[in-house]
Formats: sequence, C-alpha cells, structure tokens
Amino acid sequence: MDGFDFRMGHTTMTSTPTNIPPAPRLWALIPCAGNGSRSGADGPKQYQRVAGKAMVLHTLAAFAGVPRLAGVLVVVSAGDAFFDAVPANFATILVAACGGSTRASSVFNGLNALLELGAAASDWVLVHDAARCLITPTQIDALIDACVGDPVGGLLALKLPDTLKREEAGRVAQTVDRADKWLAQTPQMFRIGALMEALQAAGDAVTDESSAMEFVGQAPLLVEGSAQNFKVTYPQDFALAQAVLLSRVAA
Repeated sequence: MDGFDFRMGHTTMTSTPTNIPPAPRLWALIPCAGNGSRSGADGPKQYQRVAGKAMVLHTLAAFAGVPRLAGVLVVVSAGDAFFDAVPANFATILVAACGGSTRASSVFNGLNALLELGAAASDWVLVHDAARCLITPTQIDALIDACVGDPVGGLLALKLPDTLKREEAGRVAQTVDRADKWLAQTPQMFRIGALMEALQAAGDAVTDESSAMEFVGQAPLLVEGSAQNFKVTYPQDFALAQAVLLSRVAA
C-alpha cells in the first residue's frame, strides 16, 4: 500500500452482495510509537519485558482473544524493527510504520492505514494503549457489547475511588467533588470516519480519542472498566503489572 509499510500476519476480506449493505466491522488500533520517557526504561516501554515477554505482546494476546475483531493494526515509528523478530502468531495482526510525533497523529495515520486495508469509514475501531498490558478479552467484549448499538461509541473508564484535591503552589487549594469523576481508560471505541473528522478538528493536543469526540460536541458512553487496566507509566508500575500477570498464570 502506498505510504504504509505493512508487515506480519494477514487479514481476510470477504465479499458481500452489492444489494446488501455490509455490517460494520470491528477493528483494533494499537498506537505503539511512543518513547516511554516517563517510565525510566531503557528504550520504548512497550517493548520492555514484563512477566517473560514484551509488554505489547501481552496487550496483543488479549486482542487476539476477541474473535469478532476483523483485524488488529499496530502503529509503530518508521524504522522500528521490533516486530520483524516476532513470530506471526496472530493471523489478524498487522504492523504499519506510520507513527507520528504525537499520539493523536499516530492514531490518525493508523486510521488512514485501516482504510487502505479495506476498512470502511462506518466500521468501528477500538483504540488501545500498548502499555495497558493488563486488558482482558472479557473487558474488550464488554466495551463492544455496550457500544456497538450506540450512536456515538464510548470508552472503558473507572469511577474515581480516591478523594481528589486541586493544588496551588504545592498546597491543597480545594477538595473536588468526585461523585461524577471518572478515570479514562482504553480501549475507546468509535466509528473510523467520525473519529478521523474529530481528530482533524481537535488537533494534536488531545491525549485520547474521547477528548477529540467531545471537542466536536459528542458525548461518549462511559463503560465501567477495571482498576487492573492501568497504563504502565512510571518505574514502579512495571512490578505491579508483572505481579498481576503472574497471578493470572498461577490462577
């Protein structure tokens, strides 16, 4: 495909009679072009080994456990050769070297790549952080079930469990009411075309897909997630993620 470097695995495109509109398909998009500067890791954090293998491979294993996905596209930076050495264990996973300088640009480029692969603008896409390696197929399915009939789409999120403080100059300025506050997680599930338009309108400053949809006046659905679906961000997060993953193996 012009402009994209596709590697690993394959997807199967099936034809539909022209008089029957095809049902919207479900795709997953994993931006994997970040450098992990806050993690303290030597190199991109998504490639650091946790519980025996690179973090992103735990993430991809969860999505491979959701059969109704038409495909999973991983967006990496140009020249990123990590997946060249990874066996193509998952037939519906592809890698596109079209990562941008921001998360928003990587997602936008990835959505364009999905269209190049044959996805339709009306198809659904589930965008997920590579570093949320504790996501499970059950959680992904719960998001799909909640959003597939929704006119907007939505995201996994967690009701804020702790007292929230607003700070000024290092001191508490206010205790904020937490009753209506949620912690945004991923996956975040929207129509490909609608999300592309929202990202174009909102620009690169948005840090998640819901923010882009909100920018254009949409109100995404909040679907309760899990406290274990945290994003590995800081050095201490690696040990916690490893403990959770090892406990699942032992269970």
